[in-house]
Amino acid sequence: MGIVLDGGLHRLYNKLGIFGVRCGKMGTIPDFGGRIQEDNKMASSVTIEKLAEKMKLTNVLPEISMEGKKIVTSEINRPALQLTGYFDHFYSERVQIIGYVEYTYLEHLTREQKLPVYEKFLSYHVPCIIYTTMTEPDEDMLTLAKEYEVPVFTTKKTTSDFMAEVIRWLNVELAPCISIHGVLVDVYGEGVLIMGESGIGKSEAALELIKRGHRLVTDDVVEIRKVSDETLIGTAPDITRHFIELRGIGIIDVKTLFGVESVKNTQSIDLVIKLEEWNRDKEYDRLGLEEEYTEFLGNRVVCHSLPIRPGRNLAVIVESAAVNHRQKKMGYNAAKELYNRVQNSLMKNAGKKE
Repeated sequence: MGIVLDGGLHRLYNKLGIFGVRCGKMGTIPDFGGRIQEDNKMASSVTIEKLAEKMKLTNVLPEISMEGKKIVTSEINRPALQLTGYFDHFYSERVQIIGYVEYTYLEHLTREQKLPVYEKFLSYHVPCIIYTTMTEPDEDMLTLAKEYEVPVFTTKKTTSDFMAEVIRWLNVELAPCISIHGVLVDVYGEGVLIMGESGIGKSEAALELIKRGHRLVTDDVVEIRKVSDETLIGTAPDITRHFIELRGIGIIDVKTLFGVESVKNTQSIDLVIKLEEWNRDKEYDRLGLEEEYTEFLGNRVVCHSLPIRPGRNLAVIVESAAVNHRQKKMGYNAAKELYNRVQNSLMKNAGKKE
């Protein structure tokens, strides 16, 4: 079971069954507009083919089919101890990287010493083996890799640089992920996630922000990935990237209408703005001394509730909220500055009376 949400793009998604297909994990989503039926957890993985394409690896054994071969962890392994014959605590599910040190060690071994180590190493059916620093696998490794159907790649990059790049990329690809109802816009470098009930004006606010020079990341469906305990990254599903749905008009292509400078593929989520109908009986924050937060995948994000009334310029308010949030991160809080001024004024007046 997936997510049931309102709106044209949502109806299309639910009809096609797209929700949850690209995300590693589906989680409980806060009630900011869409309705949720159940959690839908999926195994997170990346294909070997995608890794090879992204890292521009040279496939030494193209005859081996990579269909069904996947990576399930962002951690990698340099099999130095395994190549000496020690296989206790061997993490065979990781990508195996043979760097210059391992390569030179193998060069000092005789063929009789290498063959049993290669055979045992490959019998664990590791996802793939990558030779770095312009090193090349020997014929025995290639023969046994072909026998066990283990893909072997090479790269000219140094081991340290390549490992850092692979881990960073895999961390993003395999990060826990949820799909939520909202609009994500890059406003002055701050990722602003606009949420609210269907039809409240999220897409219209995003369109006005785009016309003011800001960049759209995604409309209607936001895929959020937790790449670290501090960072959430939002992206658009491939099928709806750069599209906005406007009631009464239909679907428009932002990239085509406003140019490539008006769109962005990914953006960190720094601020959440929740649009809601004006409620006379509700007390809204008018100072901003205390931050409110919402939570996605265990990460807290600053959240502002913005009441909607006729005549309010949402785009200008969102811009101001983004700049104010950025200013707070740089150490200046206007609300606290006002509070300090009031306190100092009261203390001065009290001193004069004495």
